[in-house]
Amino acid sequence: MFLCSVSILILVIYKLIMTENKERTFLMVKPDGVQRGLVGKIIQRFEEKGFKLVAMKMLWVSDVSHISLNCTPYFYVIVWEGLNVVKTGRVMLGETNPKDSAPGTIRGDFCIQVGRNIIHGSDSVESAKKEIDLWFGEKEVIDWTHASEKWIYE
Repeated sequence: MFLCSVSILILVIYKLIMTENKERTFLMVKPDGVQRGLVGKIIQRFEEKGFKLVAMKMLWVSDVSHISLNCTPYFYVIVWEGLNVVKTGRVMLGETNPKDSAPGTIRGDFCIQVGRNIIHGSDSVESAKKEIDLWFGEKEVIDWTHASEKWIYE
């Protein structure tokens, strides 16, 4: 009886941990980031951190009424998955205004002006879900297991 209870408790804890590891965030590399060839560098930073890419596509949007863009409306939209990916992703991006961003952040390293801050990232789990649902269909976000997960998460 005791062994069964312990096994169930371990299973519950494991499922909670794995659910935390499945948090998702939405990133949009804006046209200035695309034109400057920074998409690969941005992806590299998130992969090196240990986050898993679960969706990505390049878009040309004709109706930009719900987006504040002052330029050609094409960009990459990306979904990342991992433990605390929303909060950590925001730290990796840096402040909205590049002059306030620390060196080592994406905006701190690659941006000068707020109007050319190259990237958008979700500010909460709730907004990430809304943004992911806006830009991706259900079958476009892939649920897969990365071989390195066991080396990233305890």
